[in-house]
Amino acid sequence: MILDCTKYLGDCECGRDHELRTKLVVCEYGALKNFDKYMDDCGLTGFRTVIYDTNTYNLPTMHHVRADQEIVLEAQGLHSEKGLIENMMTMLERKPDYIVVVGGGTLMDFGRYSAWKLGIPFVAIPTIVSSDGFTADICSIIIDGQKKSIPMQAADAVICDINIVSGAPRFLTIAGVQDILAKYVSIADWKIAHIVSGEYFCPKVCAMAQEALDIMARCANDLAEGKEPDYEAMAYTQMLSGLTMQILSNSRAASGAEHLVAHLVEMKPKGFKNAHGMHGECVGIGTIMCARAYHELAKRDTIEVKPYEPLDPAWVRDVFGNLADGIFKENENDVLKTFPPESIKEHWQEIRDVIATIPTAEELIDLYTKIGAKHSLAELDIDESIRGEFLDISSAIRNRLTFARMTRLIVK
Repeated sequence: MILDCTKYLGDCECGRDHELRTKLVVCEYGALKNFDKYMDDCGLTGFRTVIYDTNTYNLPTMHHVRADQEIVLEAQGLHSEKGLIENMMTMLERKPDYIVVVGGGTLMDFGRYSAWKLGIPFVAIPTIVSSDGFTADICSIIIDGQKKSIPMQAADAVICDINIVSGAPRFLTIAGVQDILAKYVSIADWKIAHIVSGEYFCPKVCAMAQEALDIMARCANDLAEGKEPDYEAMAYTQMLSGLTMQILSNSRAASGAEHLVAHLVEMKPKGFKNAHGMHGECVGIGTIMCARAYHELAKRDTIEVKPYEPLDPAWVRDVFGNLADGIFKENENDVLKTFPPESIKEHWQEIRDVIATIPTAEELIDLYTKIGAKHSLAELDIDESIRGEFLDISSAIRNRLTFARMTRLIVK
């Protein structure tokens, strides 16, 4: 299938004029055989640098597209860190007219950052459908030890060859399922923030995220019943979810409190020293943790709220250690100060109605078990002792208004 990106553009009922850099998204079997034609369609010509890692370069199903220069990075130890990306850029023979990146989410950050730095287009060729970053313009990289999600450059085209992604190990595909099912929480967080604080909300973009979620939920249930994976549909959901980030220039529709687990696994604060796991696995378990906490609070018919208080400095230093200064800076202009706590109490029934749209933790665990997905803190080597502080720790690392963050204002 070829996504019609133009239907998401222009004036919207939300009051904004939406734009997309991505001109073409293709999700088809054998798509790379027509790669040069797609580049011509997008007006991309000239010196082409193609970037792989050692894993993607040697994939048995890989169709190597024409390149004026190939860069093959060592896959072991490769991660989205500013220094590593800038070191890769020194390997360029000359400034390319455009970059083609072949790989997963980590390599896409290499392409996205490099293209932005050089002021040139880049094209994404996914080799897995384990995350929704291929059509996004958000770059999640480590800067000075802290994971940052910053606006960057979206791909001009994404050419997803289903022959390649369908050959990926099953656990990578399952991680992609979990990444999209995490939208149960991220969509709810966005709606609740809008209800409580009046934060900007776009029904069209939310509907795009919901469409991706609904399709992936169907795919996941099919997997649970033993059916063959619908790779084309699953790839479509990843591309659609990424477009929501590009339209908003932030990840609001695709990333809520549940996504912060992935950042914690990389940052290694207290309780996460030995943590490891793929992005989708991490956010999948974050979705379970949020679902359990959200539904537990939603059992209350009414709540009481308390005045805003900043994070306890002693607690921050105990949990985050040498990362504490970055946490203090992130929370200087705490979003919890932008609305009265009473707003949560006044809109409590509306909040409960939104939470009701999230499957329970037990339902998610049952589904994840059936499809072979990770579903416990222990599977990520996260210390069980921090379970009680889990939402406080995760919500502290990003100044975004999520329901998890709002719980600081609710009397326990």
